[in-house]
Amino acid sequence: MNQSEVIKGYLRDELALFERYLCASLKSDNERLSEMIAYVFDTNGKRLRPTLVLLTAKACGSIVPETYHGAVAVELLHTATLIHDDLIDKSDIRRGKSALHVVYDDTNAVLVGDYLLSSSLSEIVKTDNLEIIRIFSEQGKELAVGEIDQHTLAEEAIIDEGAYFNMIDKKTASLMRTSIAIGAITGGAGEELVAQFQRIGSILGTCFQIRDDIFDYYNNDVGKPTGNDIKEGKITLPLIYALKNAPACESDEMKRLIDSQEYSDENIDRLLQFAKEQGGIDYAYEKMDKLLAEGEEMITSLPFNEEYKSLLLMFLAYLKERTY
Repeated sequence: MNQSEVIKGYLRDELALFERYLCASLKSDNERLSEMIAYVFDTNGKRLRPTLVLLTAKACGSIVPETYHGAVAVELLHTATLIHDDLIDKSDIRRGKSALHVVYDDTNAVLVGDYLLSSSLSEIVKTDNLEIIRIFSEQGKELAVGEIDQHTLAEEAIIDEGAYFNMIDKKTASLMRTSIAIGAITGGAGEELVAQFQRIGSILGTCFQIRDDIFDYYNNDVGKPTGNDIKEGKITLPLIYALKNAPACESDEMKRLIDSQEYSDENIDRLLQFAKEQGGIDYAYEKMDKLLAEGEEMITSLPFNEEYKSLLLMFLAYLKERTY
C-alpha cells in the first residue's frame, strides 16, 4: 500500500461524502452536457487536491460542510483547466484515454470547461467566507497568467530556470496552495498557520510538477506519451539544466533543434537522451529533494499530533515516489 492509499484510507468516509457533494454539483437537465461531464469524470482521477483540502481541515480542527464545497470547487476548477489545457496544447490523450475535445469536438470541450469553471464559482460561494472567495478568485487569474507564460516560453523557446519555476508556481503550485488554504481556513486555522500551510502548498505543487516533468523522459504508463512535453515545445527543468551545463558544442546543437521546432520522433529522442546524459534528471530530483526537506521541516514544526504530521509527511513522500 503506497502513501496515497494510506491517506485515502484514513479519509475514506470523508472522501466518499466528497464524491456525493461532487456529483450534486455536476447535475444538469441537459442530456448532452451530462453525457460529456460523465465522460470527463469517468477516469481514475487522483483527487489529490480535494484530499489535501480535507486532510488539512481535519488537522486544523474539523471538516465542515464548507470544507466539502471548497474541495469540490478546486476539483471542478482543476478539471476545467485540464480540458482547456488539452485544447491549447493539442493533446489528444488525457489519463490514458482520448481527451474530451477528440471525442466531442473543440467547441463542446470549451463549453464544458466553461461550465465546470462556473460550477466551481457556485461551489466556492457556498463556503460563505470572503477570504476563501478572494483566494479562489485570485487563483483563477494565476492559472490564466501561468498558461500565458507557458505559451510564451514555448513559442519563444525561452530556456530559463527562473522563468520555468515562476510559470509552474502559477500553473500547478497555486492550486495546491489554494487547496491547502481552503482546508486550513475551514478547519479553523488562524492567519499565521494558514500562511505556513500556503508555503507547504507551494512546495507540494512545485514538487508535483517537477515529478510530472520527469515522467516525460521515461516509458511509463502515466497517461501521456513519452516526450510529449518537448513535442508541445515545453522546455522543462531536466532539459533546461542540460542545455545550461553541457559542453557548448552539444548544447548549441540541441538549441538549434529547439529553435527549429522540428520535433520529429528522432529529434525528441535525441533531446530526451541529451537531458539524461547531461544530468538533467538528477538535477531535477536534487531540486525536489531540497524542497521536500523544507516541507518536512515545516510540517514537523506544526502544532499537531503525530498522526496528522505523519499523514502530511506521507503526502510529501508520495509526490516524489508516485509512479503516475
